[in-house]
Amino acid sequence: MGMMCAGCSANVERKIRSLEGVDDVAVNLPGRSALISFDESVITPQNMKEALNSIGYDMVIDEDTNVEKLEQASFRTLLKKVMLSWCIAILVMAISMGWVKVGDTNFSNQIMLILALLNLVYCGREFFVNAFKLLLHRSANMDTLVALSTGISFLFSVFNTFYGDRFWGARGIENHTYFDASVMIITFVLTGRLLEEKAKNNTSSSIRSLMALAPTTAHLVDNDDNISDIPVSAVTLGDVIEVRPGERIPVDGNIESADVTYIDESMISGEPIPVAKHIGDGVLAGTYCKTGIFRFRVKKVGEDTVLSGIIRMVREAQGSKAPVQKTVDKVALYFVPVVIVIAIITFFSWWFIGGSVQLPRAVLSAVSVLVVACPCAMGLATPTALMVGIGKAAQKNILIKDATALELLRKVNAMVIDKTGTLTIPNKDFDFTTADTTDWESRETLKPYAKEAIAALKKDGVNVYMMSGDKEDAVRYWAEKAGIDNFRYNVLPDDKEHLVEELQSQGNVVAMVGDGINDSQALARADVSIAMGKGTDIAMDVAQVTLMGSDLRRISDAIRLSRRTVRTIKENLFFSFIYNLCCIPLAAGLFYPLFHFQFTPAVASALMAMSSISVVLNSLRLYVEKDK
Repeated sequence: MGMMCAGCSANVERKIRSLEGVDDVAVNLPGRSALISFDESVITPQNMKEALNSIGYDMVIDEDTNVEKLEQASFRTLLKKVMLSWCIAILVMAISMGWVKVGDTNFSNQIMLILALLNLVYCGREFFVNAFKLLLHRSANMDTLVALSTGISFLFSVFNTFYGDRFWGARGIENHTYFDASVMIITFVLTGRLLEEKAKNNTSSSIRSLMALAPTTAHLVDNDDNISDIPVSAVTLGDVIEVRPGERIPVDGNIESADVTYIDESMISGEPIPVAKHIGDGVLAGTYCKTGIFRFRVKKVGEDTVLSGIIRMVREAQGSKAPVQKTVDKVALYFVPVVIVIAIITFFSWWFIGGSVQLPRAVLSAVSVLVVACPCAMGLATPTALMVGIGKAAQKNILIKDATALELLRKVNAMVIDKTGTLTIPNKDFDFTTADTTDWESRETLKPYAKEAIAALKKDGVNVYMMSGDKEDAVRYWAEKAGIDNFRYNVLPDDKEHLVEELQSQGNVVAMVGDGINDSQALARADVSIAMGKGTDIAMDVAQVTLMGSDLRRISDAIRLSRRTVRTIKENLFFSFIYNLCCIPLAAGLFYPLFHFQFTPAVASALMAMSSISVVLNSLRLYVEKDK
């Protein structure tokens, strides 16, 4: 908690990685989360929490802590500070612009001094506290820039209030105070932060919508056939639970008694048609009872349910980093110190060129550079797009385990696909002793939409290769039915892996789609591995992407979503770098001698806030963008 910019996430990541016993860490700025691999015999989460506290951040390590409530409380506190800061800003601006008369000039300055000090102490206190903690650890982030800019403009104005007439007047220079600048910087930064928090909450909506699928109470049936409502957290293994029409199933289990029952499992399987359930059949948490009353015995609770596993997978994927983000993190780590150096150069350049007459402009130019260059937009550019993209995929029943897969999917130009169980559905009732083993359709059936899925992949520029351990005639028959030109038969698990390697050696980016244990080697070898949600556990463990259900059209959806997500990342990075490239010279006053135009600190803070908000809003477009 407490991360606000790319510098923040880089500092948190660097601090945790420096701790003994930590193997790897990936910090997600918009998700406010960290994936940490560590040796429990060497270091504990409490040790990490204490280390982060020392540099101004916090970590929630108690599983019982309601993070959402903490975020809501933090948001309400931020909202109060923003409202007060705006009230102070309006008063200070009214006085500085002469809209409100409060006596002579000195008295007006003293009133503005008191208001600006209140704003700094209450609304902007965290900027200074965090900047000081980071300074002790020889580090810096956005808080450092805000603390420096507001502190300098405030102290400069205090000096001018009490000594300005004597100091500047003796040199024939008009005396000004800039309390409005210090106040407006904090006001705009806090406002931008408030809008960012609101927008970032939307990027996590996929997680919240998944969590909302699980009910909070369950109908417990005791040994005397009495029914009582209890919290889902109190349900234990072996309990008998009753479910009625219109209710969601609270945990995983197997049916023990039932009327004619149909359950909507579309959120798990992607299949839109409710499934008939009988005694002995399994039921999953979060699925919806359409008709009938049934009772089931609990087999999995809490984090062990399938729904919890999906939520965990999406959360971990949203917290993972794409390769491009690692480069941005390295840039962000050095960006703030570089900005401070630029601000110092700006200050001395104006002072040396213009002498004492330009000292006020030198101060304001340096302050503007510090404010306008805050790297918020840069830090949000990649993770917000990834979070939205992975969340969007989850809505389409595509579970993406890590950001690297989402980034690589767009480059896939060769796809190896298993036949049985992936492209076709085996006929469980087929009797090899009596049936004709040569009208292949009696043995298995082509999956619905499989032909359309293959056609869509071809349209996307992907060459599809089918492999199977089956006989040549059978493999050829199903390849023709599905519209696949390239196929291999009588293959073993090693052969599948070798084909993937062969395609990779030819310069292809290869995806492997499979569902069985015999596919796991090829899945592990492929650039992008895709498993079917009804396949074996080992296939889904190895795969980076899991399709929930049997609709192979989701593969093309994933590829197109990858393209849109990466395009959005590039747009975000382009806008954030162009923003800094253009705004820093304007803030420094590089073009003032030619055009007499320069950003004021207040304008700089407004632009900084808007750049961050625009990046988040651009990422959120992925939610409403249609598939192309």
